[in-house]
Amino acid sequence: MAENPAGRFAEVQARIAEAAESAGRDPADITTIVVTKFHPASLVRELAGAGVEHVGENRHQEAQAKHAELVDVPLTWHFVGQLQSNKAKAVAQYCSVIHSLDRPSLTKALAQSERALDVFLEINLTDVPGRGGVEPAELASLAEGVLNTPNLSLRGVMAVAPVGEDPGVAFDRVLNYRDDVLRLAPGATDLSLGMSGDFVEAISRGATHLRIGSAITGKRPDPTYP
Repeated sequence: MAENPAGRFAEVQARIAEAAESAGRDPADITTIVVTKFHPASLVRELAGAGVEHVGENRHQEAQAKHAELVDVPLTWHFVGQLQSNKAKAVAQYCSVIHSLDRPSLTKALAQSERALDVFLEINLTDVPGRGGVEPAELASLAEGVLNTPNLSLRGVMAVAPVGEDPGVAFDRVLNYRDDVLRLAPGATDLSLGMSGDFVEAISRGATHLRIGSAITGKRPDPTYP
């Protein structure tokens, strides 16, 4: 493994290309989002110089501060963590894509933004109370609300494979659940699936967006942002 983030990014991109070709897919159809939680803006700037175009963040305070340090860098910012409704409008000021829309109140909060936003509906694949993500039975209703919100463009669905479950099996469940979305929005075909440990399985199931952190950034440092 390479010793620096730029080298690891190149290695991961090569693995993605290999997995895509094995699945009969074009690697160009897969977007790699580098998740930089707790890492400094300087690392993001280094990765941008190595070809990274998409950055993902989990926490509003950190993402806002980091974005402010990097306004000169041409990046697409993705919010991939749980999003509080009272912070949604602020997040929409710097993030173009929200991967964790999981409840009607968040749809309403994002509707207050003047910006057009791409969104993914996050599906909860666990039995853990309070875990982020909409329950599969409520997915269609949530999709309808997004489709009726003019500034929101429904791209598809997102999910995280539960710890202890075969990720391929978990992602197969996502494909079944999203049928409810596709009946309402046939164009919402994107899949935000796969992280550092399971992106190969995600690619084989059709993932279009990978959220990869430590495989590229290395071990997370202690938090330095509020």
